[in-house]
Amino acid sequence: MIRFRQVLAVPGMTPLLGISLLARTAITADAMALTMYVVVALDMSYAAAGAVVAALTSGVALGGPLLGRMIDRRGLRTVLLATVAPQLVFWLTVPVLPYMILLGASFAAGLLMVPVQPVTRQAIAAMTTAGQRRAAFALESVAGELSYMVGPAVVILCAAQVSPGVVAWGVGAAIVAGGAGIALLNPPLRAQDEADGEAAGRPRRREWLGARMVAVLTMGFGVAMLLSGVDLAIVATLREAGQVSWAAVVIAVFGVTSVAGGLVYGTLPRPMPTWLLLGLLGLVTIPAGLAHDWPWLCVAVIGAGLLTAPTLSTVSDAVTRLTPAGVRGEATGLQSSAASAGFALGSPVVGVAIDASVPAGGFAAAGLAGVLAALMGYLLSRRSPAAAPSPSSSSQAPGPRDAIAPAPGKAEIVSASPAPGEGRGRQDR
Repeated sequence: MIRFRQVLAVPGMTPLLGISLLARTAITADAMALTMYVVVALDMSYAAAGAVVAALTSGVALGGPLLGRMIDRRGLRTVLLATVAPQLVFWLTVPVLPYMILLGASFAAGLLMVPVQPVTRQAIAAMTTAGQRRAAFALESVAGELSYMVGPAVVILCAAQVSPGVVAWGVGAAIVAGGAGIALLNPPLRAQDEADGEAAGRPRRREWLGARMVAVLTMGFGVAMLLSGVDLAIVATLREAGQVSWAAVVIAVFGVTSVAGGLVYGTLPRPMPTWLLLGLLGLVTIPAGLAHDWPWLCVAVIGAGLLTAPTLSTVSDAVTRLTPAGVRGEATGLQSSAASAGFALGSPVVGVAIDASVPAGGFAAAGLAGVLAALMGYLLSRRSPAAAPSPSSSSQAPGPRDAIAPAPGKAEIVSASPAPGEGRGRQDR
């Protein structure tokens, strides 16, 4: 716990994590808020609600790299202003929009979603030393788990007490407040030595978006796909057992164990390779399908839960350590897009597996997706050449061994300021 105290003692870190948690909780709940509005207020089908959520998610996936590139070029406050204002307009007007207009507006809102998580990761990289960074990213992953546990549940409870339109206003208000809070805090996105060397210019994309970065993004996609599939498999298993009302309890156990795993991982003296953590996560997910009622399912998901936050934090750490400071916003935006795509694909793929077999097939499909992504990440990272140190690395101590585990005999990746690395949120937005 000493590591966490050191991280929280960094000036500005505690308010940054607190504001980020508020905004991420609201962003995690936005899909549920739109679903409740379409189904309850508009009295339309779940398919119609799913189309609105898909439009929002598609916008997030496309907008992530674009907003990240804008942050790199125009600065944090400019981008926050350009995203907070559209969010305010969108969520205020949700209760009066006809369905077809809501569909298009949801895509636009996703495209201009406040980039809370990428900004938080960039700031963590700039504000911490190499020795503090892994613990800081573990705390960031824990915050993602907490937002996932709290956000949708609060929306469902509030929708039962007040109108879905009012719930939408509340979600929008929290997103706007979070974006405005980060703008006021204005955390640094580059370490001091990186800011001093800013004149070096923006590196070309092919200089940093190589096989190693593709490997990390692939694993980020895989873990998001796995998590999305596990949620669906839990519901399907309990529905077959006639215990679907206990799904919230099982998911809560999953979230709590993930928080515990993240806290433990942040205290370890050395990191583990991302491919190894993701591979283990996939392997322990597969046998969870053997559980057929909620008490055993709670036990079965503990292993996967303990590995979830550590896997997410190593993806974040690896993305930032492989990225020069001048393109860090674009890189974290690509990570968010990869996670959004994984979440969007995970449920349909696992749903097909469940329909074609039994609910246990859902856990198998989700676990295999994680294992395959880990294998692809491992192979890509071994075949790529070692990355060169970043220009600013001369003024900082070398960071820990790269989380994607370089091939034997290759140089370790060292970066002056290993940077940040979604949700889990559960959408990494």
